[in-house]
Amino acid sequence: MTPSQFNQVTASYPKLKLGLVGDICLDRYFEIDPGLQETSIETNLPVHNVVRVRCQPGGAGTILNNLVALGVRTIYAAAVIGLDGEGYELRRALEKMPGVKLDWLLESSERHTFTYSKPLLIHKNKPPEELNRLDTKNWTPTPEMLQGRLVDAVRTLAKEVDALILLDQVDIPETGVVTRRVQDAVREGSAENPNLLIIADSRRSLRGYPPASLKMNAAELGLFFNAEGNLSIEEIRDKALLLAAEYGRHVFVTMAERGILGAYRGGVEIVPALPVRGEIDIVGAGDAVTANLTAALSAGASLREALEIAQLAASTVIHQLGTTGTATPAQMLELLKD
Repeated sequence: MTPSQFNQVTASYPKLKLGLVGDICLDRYFEIDPGLQETSIETNLPVHNVVRVRCQPGGAGTILNNLVALGVRTIYAAAVIGLDGEGYELRRALEKMPGVKLDWLLESSERHTFTYSKPLLIHKNKPPEELNRLDTKNWTPTPEMLQGRLVDAVRTLAKEVDALILLDQVDIPETGVVTRRVQDAVREGSAENPNLLIIADSRRSLRGYPPASLKMNAAELGLFFNAEGNLSIEEIRDKALLLAAEYGRHVFVTMAERGILGAYRGGVEIVPALPVRGEIDIVGAGDAVTANLTAALSAGASLREALEIAQLAASTVIHQLGTTGTATPAQMLELLKD
C-alpha cells in the first residue's frame, strides 16, 4: 500500500457512522511506585502505594477508543453499565470522546460495571510491570428487560449505520451484551440489510453466530474446528475458506508474528506482520485490528488494503507499553513511510 492509497481510504473516515454492540468495560490502571512500599502494621503484608490512577474504556471500549483515534464521525455505543462508581467513571470517560453517541448506553442497578483493575509497578527506565489483575464481572444472566432494549438498539442501528461491530467479552454465556436474543436481532438486521457490513468477535466462540464477518485469532479458529495443536498457515487458510463459504462473509484471522489472513468466497489474502521495534505489549492489538478493518472496509478499501491498514494499527499498538493503546492515521502513515 502506498501513502497515497492510505490517505485516500482514511480521508473517508470522518464521513462514517458506525455501531458498536458489546461489553464495554472500565480499564482502571493503578500506578505503583515500588520505592514507596511499606509494610502493614496490622497484617505485616507489603503495602503498594498508588501514585496515579488512570481510567479508560476497555473491552469493546478498546475498539471504541481506536475508532475515535481514527477520526470516525459518529459511533453509536450499545452496552450495559452498573449504577456504581465504576459506571460513573466509565460514562465520564465515554462522554469526553468526540463523536461517541451514548443513546444506547444502558444503566442498571441489576448489573455491575465490568471492570479490569490493573496494578502496575512503575520502574525507572523499564517497562511497567503488571501485577495480578482484579476483575469485577456479572455472573448471572442479563435481565430480560435489558436484553429487550439491546435488541431495540440493534434493530435501530442496523438501519442507520455504515457498519456494525459485535464484541462478546464475557466468559459465561448470556451474562453480557451479545446474548442469543441480541444475536437473533442481528440475524434479522442482516436479512433486512444484506449489504450491511457486520464484524463479530467473541472471546469464547463465534460458533452459531448470525451472518457476519468473523474475526478471530489462530487459536480461536482451531477451537472452532476442535483442532488440536498450533495450526499451520495452510490449515488456517483452508479452515478460513470453509467458514467464508458457510457464512458468505469475510473471515479474518490474526496470526501474531505470522501476520493476518482474510478469506472471502474462495479467495485469500495474507499480510505479513511488521518487524518488532523493541519491547511490546500485545494487549489491545486484536481490538485495534477489528476497528481498523471495519473503518477501512466501510470506507471502500479492498480486502488487501484493509488488512494492510489493520496490520499497521496492530504494530503501532503493541509498542505502547502499560496501556491498551490506539493507532491514529498519522501514526500509521509514519510507520508506512519507514
